[in-house]
Amino acid sequence: MTAVVPVLVLVADDQASFRDVMRDVVAAAPGFELVGEAKSGDEALELVEELAPRVVIVDKRMPDASGMEICRAITDRHPDIVVVICSVEDLDPRLAAECGAARAVHKQHLSPRLLADVWNTHGA
Repeated sequence: MTAVVPVLVLVADDQASFRDVMRDVVAAAPGFELVGEAKSGDEALELVEELAPRVVIVDKRMPDASGMEICRAITDRHPDIVVVICSVEDLDPRLAAECGAARAVHKQHLSPRLLADVWNTHGA
């Protein structure tokens, strides 16, 4: 029997309440595992190098760098990492393409199904 290797996920958001929600979303998504949580852009970039996630979910508004800057930095260095940028604001669909993210979504739409869909479309 072959062991299934989980898809490692890193969440970057300055709000603890959102990180809590994402912890639950990832836990409910079969085949995914939360490996880290970042409170800032700098911490997110450090954890990408340290933890080697396959998916990174980044808030558009971070205290030290915009989510767009963080997405660009991650995808420039690691084009194989699937990045999702999210916000409580409605996002222009072109935002993802502009910053290298696989998708730009409203925070309320993040779910195990969306996580699987993004991975199956952009990462698998």
